[in-house]
Amino acid sequence: MRIDILTLFPDSVNAMMNVSILGRAQERGYITIRSHQIREYTTNKQMQVDDYPYGGGRGAVMQADPLYRCWAHVTEVHGPGRTIFLSPCGRTFTQDVARELHAAYGHLILVCGHYEGVDQRFLDECVDEEISVGDFVLTGGEIPAMAVADAVCRMVPGVLPDPECFQEESHWNGLLEYPQYSRPAVWRGRAVPEVLLSGDHGKVADWRRKESYKRTMRRRPDLFARFDETQLTTKAEKKVLQQAKDELAAEDGETCDGVF
Repeated sequence: MRIDILTLFPDSVNAMMNVSILGRAQERGYITIRSHQIREYTTNKQMQVDDYPYGGGRGAVMQADPLYRCWAHVTEVHGPGRTIFLSPCGRTFTQDVARELHAAYGHLILVCGHYEGVDQRFLDECVDEEISVGDFVLTGGEIPAMAVADAVCRMVPGVLPDPECFQEESHWNGLLEYPQYSRPAVWRGRAVPEVLLSGDHGKVADWRRKESYKRTMRRRPDLFARFDETQLTTKAEKKVLQQAKDELAAEDGETCDGVF
């Protein structure tokens, strides 16, 4: 997997992408993440990349030509890639989108905007799609680009020790992850759930699944509403789900009718 990030602030990107898990994965050759300074592709001494918007208005707009020159250099040297502009106008980034990008593309080009936006002609000419990390606005596209890169790269074989490292986490299967605990067994009077100390792997698995259901129903009912219960094919699986519903209803002081 190769990811090229077009940005005005490559040092900020490098500071995050070249350390910890992703940094080690790059050293071992599993992934490649490179940032490119858009200013280096200007044709003026001031290295100007923005100008006033046609039609008036406050602020400035990133010019099409420096962006295009930077993008063209990346595609000429490293080959074509799926070009994504990080924008609040794009489709919302989710775990499913991350899986799609990981499965379908070996090369991503992420474009970070700034100022009041990017000249639409560059988007029309070079960008395959726009992606948003949420319904809010940031000062630039670097944080969203790093979020996308991180979410996609951690699924590349070898980046994490085992697929279970991401397959059991929140959103992978449409649910939130179960609570996690570590040593000591009792901290400030709060004890680790007894089942986790039992050594019974089957009971632990059922407890984790049940707590995942409960956490999703309580915190993200919108997610749980999309959960396909028909995928539960055994009586044991259905029993765990019903236990989760019953316990949640009891904890919330409600009468459980199987609908949340």
